[in-house]
Amino acid sequence: MAPQKKFHLVFSLVMGAMMVFLMTFIITGVNLGFGSGFLVAWVKVFVIAHVIAVPVIFFLVPLARKLTGGLPGVQP
Repeated sequence: MAPQKKFHLVFSLVMGAMMVFLMTFIITGVNLGFGSGFLVAWVKVFVIAHVIAVPVIFFLVPLARKLTGGLPGVQP
């Protein structure tokens, strides 16, 4: 795998983990509270969301960079 592609894949995995960790933790806590059953529910939701988030990040980050670079006054 080319170094740039490898970096992009690892970036997607790390960014996905960080984003999904925070979002699912907060949303699960708000919806269920932080009592018994929270950890099991949160881990389940985290795994599902991470599986979805990584490919989304992998494919949409290049598009987001391109769109951002096209905005007036924004240089890559």
